[in-house]
Amino acid sequence: MKPHILVVEDEKHLGVGIKYNLEAENYRVTLVEDGPSALNMVISKSSDIDLVVLDLMLPGMSGYTVCESIREAGLNTPVLMLSARTLAEDRTRGFDVGANQYMSKPFDLDELISRIKNLLQAAKSQSPITPKPKIQPNLIEVDFSDIHVNFETHQATIRGKSVRMTSKEIRLLRYFLENEGRVISRNELLTEVWNLSGNLQTRAVDQVIARLRKIIEPDKASPTHLLTIRDAGYRFVTDPDEITTESQE
Repeated sequence: MKPHILVVEDEKHLGVGIKYNLEAENYRVTLVEDGPSALNMVISKSSDIDLVVLDLMLPGMSGYTVCESIREAGLNTPVLMLSARTLAEDRTRGFDVGANQYMSKPFDLDELISRIKNLLQAAKSQSPITPKPKIQPNLIEVDFSDIHVNFETHQATIRGKSVRMTSKEIRLLRYFLENEGRVISRNELLTEVWNLSGNLQTRAVDQVIARLRKIIEPDKASPTHLLTIRDAGYRFVTDPDEITTESQE
């Protein structure tokens, strides 16, 4: 059966153009123009959507919310975001909510088709994800070094300075604290924190790791809590004195 692609684009001329060209590549294509319709179609039990091409600025619900809701539903359907926004923070937010690829408008049609083919190919080897909450319900607040974090309010006090953390930063820090001292692979973080397949090619982990280090480390260039273990993953320690001689980047 032909792969089924959902194109979510409220600029009708652009959506129709994408649909036409994808159908010429032998894909089945459905075009919708608003966020709620897209989300309902993807999470429907009868849905057979294989990939979503998702605009960000949509009526009813933003593309960010659509993508985040798809991931929260435990679905690893590939999502390729399209946006006229070109700032780094826009791309970062897209990856944070679970996008696999991000392309800026105007885009090259051949590149769009190539990325879609690659995402569909990668998705063939993925297994459906069942969300497995790993967060301990009694872990509400934590103190280490000169850092205090409240996981309910997302508020942190870092060396006397109040910092508001994003939901993804909080979830990542919480997972590290629950697994303190253990080397955690990037694939495990994608699976357990992002609810994505560990095989996906995305910079989401790198982006949030960098932001988390900027928040908690006195010197992000020489981390003492969130350590990179070369060719293995990451290790989190609350007490820098526990750092051994593992290789660090």
